Amino acid sequence: MRLDATAVAAGLQLLALEQCGSTNEEALQRARRGERRPLWITADTQTAGRGRKGRFWTSPPGNLHASLLVFDPSPIERAPELAFVSALAVRDAIIAEAPTLAPGLGFKWPNDLLLGGEKCAGILIEGDNELSDNDVADNALPMALTAVIGIGVNCAHHPPAASSGRAVEADPMPPGRFREDTVLFPATDLRVHGADVTPPQLFARLSATMCRRLAQWDRGRGFSAILGDWISAACGIGEMIVVRNGTSDKTGRFVGLDPSGRLILEAAGGKIEKIAAGDVFPFALRGVRREPNQQAE
Repeated sequence: MRLDATAVAAGLQLLALEQCGSTNEEALQRARRGERRPLWITADTQTAGRGRKGRFWTSPPGNLHASLLVFDPSPIERAPELAFVSALAVRDAIIAEAPTLAPGLGFKWPNDLLLGGEKCAGILIEGDNELSDNDVADNALPMALTAVIGIGVNCAHHPPAASSGRAVEADPMPPGRFREDTVLFPATDLRVHGADVTPPQLFARLSATMCRRLAQWDRGRGFSAILGDWISAACGIGEMIVVRNGTSDKTGRFVGLDPSGRLILEAAGGKIEKIAAGDVFPFALRGVRREPNQQAE
């Protein structure tokens, strides 16, 4: 793995590991020990990779697993905007390496990237506003956000379709092997679509595109432009969807996003609701089983 020259010039560091439990957890632990430099952590494979809500994220060699640790990237209340910033950076990087994929790449709210309507990448933003023991003792720093941007991209592998034709949850097994069990959302990888992009190639691009998108975001001051770019590649706007949050399902038409990035749902009778968090499914997949602790990659 290597950083692009743009990232090096911006002062970013890189820790490239062969294996770890979770690149996000590794980044959080380093932050708690006082790391304040912007730091990328990559791993060829993860033994405990995770997605949203603690779901297992399959991490075989050949896919990209990376986390970016940033200290005080914005006011704490603007941290959720990083999901949109990061999604754009991932899409930018894939298009830079495989331009022919551009027409098929689109966003699924709030933090997934789809290719041909199937999930090829996911993003997990985690934060920690704790200070290190030295910071507290010295009263050296105000309370500030430490954010970790976790990114997984299916470059060469993805959970295969079960007999139902839907993607399945994956156990930690040898590279390229997955358990056909729980259905959540259809998955794919870049290679299936004819793009032979290696994790090192994609990561070098990503380290540059992330710098550019973070600069555009400008600690939240440029979020309206970020949101506009995200919406221009969004999937499902105008369509009927199901939004699942815990055990609750809400069905309606996906109208768009409000200025803060919340999903606007028009329910039956025209009632408008703004939703801050949840899993979005096309209406055709409304019958998928609820498995709150698992996720297809």
